Amino acid sequence: MRWLERFTPREQLSLLLMALALVAWSGWMLLWTPLRDARNEMAQRNDATAVVLQRVDAMVSEILALRESGSGAGQRGNLVALINRSTGAAGLAVSRLQPNSRGEVQVRFEAAAFDDLFAWLHRLESEEGVIVGEVAISRAGTPGRVNATVRLGQGG
Repeated sequence: MRWLERFTPREQLSLLLMALALVAWSGWMLLWTPLRDARNEMAQRNDATAVVLQRVDAMVSEILALRESGSGAGQRGNLVALINRSTGAAGLAVSRLQPNSRGEVQVRFEAAAFDDLFAWLHRLESEEGVIVGEVAISRAGTPGRVNATVRLGQGG
């Protein structure tokens, strides 16, 4: 403290006030600012998490509504039942019916009447809301008859 005594009392007061200001500024910069920044960052993460939670809640509500309406886990089974029922009504003989992991069903017809096949596909799409994903057709031995493989999916 000897070095402080060589200054005048007015200069000593100025130096002490400056030292206090420096300590206060250092405390602000080293303690308060990082805490404030961390708090703001946490608030932003909480807001983002709240948005995600709202989306998840909406999806859960949608899933529950779909389960209650009967289109959810049983979707593939309903589509297979619909195909079996509608091909029988259209007079089409299914040679192979194969569900896949995406909820679609592949149906194979051999020597099917071309007009009956397309009438059936039209009815599935327009009345039942089934999505016809892919159709592969080749000629069968008899005129007016075709071999076809059709991939069908459940519509919205």
